[in-house]
Amino acid sequence: MKILKGTCLCELVKYQIEGDLGPIFNCHCSKCRRWHGAAYRTRASINKNQFTWLSSEENLSRFKSSPNATKYFCKNCGSPLITTYEDRPNVLGVALGPLTGDLQQQAQAHIFVASKATWHNITDSLPQYKEWPTNESRVRQTAATD
Repeated sequence: MKILKGTCLCELVKYQIEGDLGPIFNCHCSKCRRWHGAAYRTRASINKNQFTWLSSEENLSRFKSSPNATKYFCKNCGSPLITTYEDRPNVLGVALGPLTGDLQQQAQAHIFVASKATWHNITDSLPQYKEWPTNESRVRQTAATD
């Protein structure tokens, strides 16, 4: 079984993911840009049962970024790690930046490009969506729901 590991910048918080990720998207919404301090957030969804905290779960802080989503990050270094969803309690959103391991999947599209940073030009040939690609469920899809 494929295992991906992740860690925050200060390496206190560590976790692992077993199995495949759902579809990968580059999200350009203003919240993802602010949360990651970058032009976009590359993310995927997984089933909650694929995820295990390996160390320092007590070092997490959380922020309810919308009525439906709560962001988890290291309270020591601030690294963004996962997102939980009230309407999908068995799904986690995973930032790909902290992951290590042999990840063969590639991003499928850029989403929320209507609110992308004005200073960033998308130069690849991936599809671009002004908001959701058809609907939110596609972004929250896990490999197990394919």
